Amino acid sequence: MDKFPRPTPVLSAIGYLLGISYPLLAFSATGRSVYQLFFKPDLATAVGPLTSLFAAFCYLAATIGFAYRRPWTWWLSLCVLGIESIGTLATGVLSILQPDLIGSSVWRLFGIDFAFLPLVQPIAGIVWLAWTPTRKLFGIGSSSVSPRLSTA
Repeated sequence: MDKFPRPTPVLSAIGYLLGISYPLLAFSATGRSVYQLFFKPDLATAVGPLTSLFAAFCYLAATIGFAYRRPWTWWLSLCVLGIESIGTLATGVLSILQPDLIGSSVWRLFGIDFAFLPLVQPIAGIVWLAWTPTRKLFGIGSSSVSPRLSTA
């Protein structure tokens, strides 16, 4: 029996969508934050661009987690997606309550500028990671309760 079983077609499709969309979001969030920080002289606050840069880091870390199917990358992705969800919700609420504080960010208004992908995507990723076939694919079984840093 294989240590890492073959994924089902549905599992593969969801995984591929997440694996493709996260690097695209990382690229666009990085571009947005760099443009705002270095080429937008009338920027009132740096909170928005720095939030976008942090979001880009989250998207990149999640991409690594999706690309390398190891137990430690499963835990990495799960933690990053949780942080991303909290960040999107907190920034979304703050951008409603105090829009001048947040300014323009990937997570502003729950990701409205990015078709709400920043809100929906981490939830979809967490559901995908929690799915039993995905857990098996990453080598996460019932006996694995903590991250293992082995690459085997």
